[in-house]
Amino acid sequence: MLAIKNKEKLSFDRVAERFSISRAAIFRWTKNIEPKKSRDKKPIKINMESLRQDIELYPDSYCYERAARLGVSSRGIRKAKRRLGITYKKNLETPES
Repeated sequence: MLAIKNKEKLSFDRVAERFSISRAAIFRWTKNIEPKKSRDKKPIKINMESLRQDIELYPDSYCYERAARLGVSSRGIRKAKRRLGITYKKNLETPES
């Protein structure tokens, strides 16, 4: 669409009419041609300190159980654990007991 605008030397109004989109959208697209690959917004709903405490108190809980206790989604818990660098990997060795 932007290539057609430049090639045919159309105005923003003409491009908006031709493709049935708003002028504001075309202005935004001309400013930011590359798509954003990351989000700059900080997490606002999950308190990281309360998540750490919950992980210490209940180390074997599933994400959905932790989410119910903290009042957030299980996907949000997974992402927050990734930000904290907390992973649970299985131990391949047999237990001593």
